[in-house]
Amino acid sequence: MTPTDTHSGQGSVTAADPGKTPKHRTTKASQQHRAGTHTRPAPPLWSTLALTAGAAVIAGTYLWVLTSQPATLGADLGNTTLGVMVGYLLGAALIAAGTLPRIPRSVLALMPVMIALNIATGQIVGTMTPIPLYLDSLGTVIIGVIAGPAAGALTGILTNVLWGVTINPTVIAFTAGSAFIGAAAGWAARLGGFRRIWWAVIAGAVAGIPTGLIATPVTAFIYGGGLGVGTGSLVAALQGAGSSMLEAATIQGLGSDVADKAIIFALAFLVIAALPKRLRSRFPFTEHSMVRRRNTSSAEPARAAAPSH
Repeated sequence: MTPTDTHSGQGSVTAADPGKTPKHRTTKASQQHRAGTHTRPAPPLWSTLALTAGAAVIAGTYLWVLTSQPATLGADLGNTTLGVMVGYLLGAALIAAGTLPRIPRSVLALMPVMIALNIATGQIVGTMTPIPLYLDSLGTVIIGVIAGPAAGALTGILTNVLWGVTINPTVIAFTAGSAFIGAAAGWAARLGGFRRIWWAVIAGAVAGIPTGLIATPVTAFIYGGGLGVGTGSLVAALQGAGSSMLEAATIQGLGSDVADKAIIFALAFLVIAALPKRLRSRFPFTEHSMVRRRNTSSAEPARAAAPSH
């Protein structure tokens, strides 16, 4: 008879021989630690409140702009411009504060590299080429997929703030959209959107819709639709075809952001798939993006163990 551990629920356990060192049973906690999926403490209440307040401020600013837009665009933009800047930046600041307790230090150490990637690609593609794309959130999406929505949002916020104070001040007003796309990457990864490349493309296209809508008031009421080389020319062409400034900025934002985010999500999928498994295991959130493969190894030993006649 072998003794049974009634507390662990593991069934019978073979007793150790007197001359052998007993083996330690693998507990659920140790398995999770080895797999890199150990749980973190629950974030404080103020973190959740800050995230909620930040999202509410951004949504409220957006609705206020749409319902109180000036009738004479270009002649009465003072209050609208100031309101968009203050509302979006305040909302982004609250979201940044709320994300900090939710992010491991290892992820914070990786952020500077991804922020530099965002700024480099965005500065080249968004302001130096006639392509109506940005590609300035690849690093943000990568962080969101490997570390979760909070880390992705913070990376997007820090990218726009640092980029704005060092090279291109115009991007600061788009901080709210950058925060959203980082969070959206984490949400998509949690739902399994990064287990196949086409799922990632679809997830990016869907995420591009609200991102474009968030950017529309900034493009129309702060920069007059003329921001960027490729995007500005597209807005001008739409206005020439008879669209109003807000309509042209909305169409441009939706078209550019849907295509831009679909490409970025696909590139992020390829980058993360190419990472060594040892490196991926350092970031527990990557478990959501692991490709599910059919496990045939368990059937092979069973065939080998079958008696031959």
